[in-house]
Amino acid sequence: MAVNSATSFVLSSILTLLIFSGMQMYKPLLVKSPITIIFGGYLGSVMFMFFVTAVGNLEATLFGKNFQLKLPEIVLSMAVSLIAAGMVHRICFTTCLIFSIITIYYMNKLSQKTYAVLAPPPAPVKTRRHK
Repeated sequence: MAVNSATSFVLSSILTLLIFSGMQMYKPLLVKSPITIIFGGYLGSVMFMFFVTAVGNLEATLFGKNFQLKLPEIVLSMAVSLIAAGMVHRICFTTCLIFSIITIYYMNKLSQKTYAVLAPPPAPVKTRRHK
C-alpha cells in the first residue's frame, strides 16, 4: 500500500529514530561477539536507508514531486548513519559503510527501473543511392 510523501516522511523518520535508539540501548549486546558487531553495522545501513527515504520525502513534499536527491543529501545521510554506527563499535562503522554502499546501489537501481523515462528509439535514416 503506497502512501504520500508527507506520510512516508513521518514513518521513515520514526523508524530512523527507533533504529538509532535501539542501537544505543542494546549497545552492550551488539558488541558481545563478531557476528553481533556486524549486525550492528547492518542496522546502521538500515538506518541509512530510512534516513535517505525521510530526506527524499521531505524534499518531495517541500519542492514538488519531481525533485530528486542529490549527492550532498546522500553524503549527509551516510555521515549520520556512520556516526550512529561508530557510537556502537568501530567495526560497526566499517560494516555500516560497506552495507550502505550496497544499499544505495540497489536503491538507485530500483529507482531507475521504476522512474526512468526511456528515450524513444532513433528514427531510421533514409539514404538515397543513385545508380
